[in-house]
Amino acid sequence: MTATTETGDVTGTKDKDYNLLWYTEACLSNALRLESYIKDAERDGDTEAADLFRKAQADSRKGAEQGKALLRSRLSG
Repeated sequence: MTATTETGDVTGTKDKDYNLLWYTEACLSNALRLESYIKDAERDGDTEAADLFRKAQADSRKGAEQGKALLRSRLSG
């Protein structure tokens, strides 16, 4: 299979829509995982790492919100 082949016939979802779904889920999953990293860093008193993880978590949440908004607009139309 090449990069130019649409695989939506296999999944029942066009690749671009599947990719948006995957991206949104990955962002949400990352935000959840980072919550444990933040708690681990805080427990060890490592505010520098905790701050880094908080920033990454905020970025993941933002990506998830953007992905959800794009999906919403495409699926409602």
